[in-house]
Amino acid sequence: MAVFYYTRHGQTVWNVANKICGSTDVDLTELGHKQAIELGEMIKKENIKIDEIIYSPLIRARDTALHISEITGIPARKEERLMEQNFGKYEGTPRDGLEFAKAKENFVNSFEGGESMLKCAHRIYSLLEDIKNEPQKVYLLVAHNGIIRMVESYFHDMTNEEFAACKMKNCELRRYEI
Repeated sequence: MAVFYYTRHGQTVWNVANKICGSTDVDLTELGHKQAIELGEMIKKENIKIDEIIYSPLIRARDTALHISEITGIPARKEERLMEQNFGKYEGTPRDGLEFAKAKENFVNSFEGGESMLKCAHRIYSLLEDIKNEPQKVYLLVAHNGIIRMVESYFHDMTNEEFAACKMKNCELRRYEI
């Protein structure tokens, strides 16, 4: 059995503005940097065994991962498959927009230029299968709120409503056995 950890990046300027980030590169806020540093300190203090940090190529996840790596000494590398889902025409729009909420009910919708949830799930499931095949190594995945939905759906059956409601706080740490 393999074990891995997952965290969502620190707070971003668009989180504060209540905008959909998706695959748009958005910086961490000062609080976001602080959250990442505090998570690194907690991992170090609690002596959580992690062999490698893999992170989304987006700057908010990269900066979070590098803060953690610097504090803990755990090596970190970019993993393209952890990129947040591209929400197409909805990127930069309000997170709680009714049109976006309706569009998310269709898992094959690519949001006019984005990526469907099914395609996103495919790449995340592929990564999780690779992790499962390396039970001797413990990873920390640093990614996004949209990606945690894919991770949770790998482990649990969910209704569309449960899937849409699945969330994770910035720099929260979850442990999974696969």
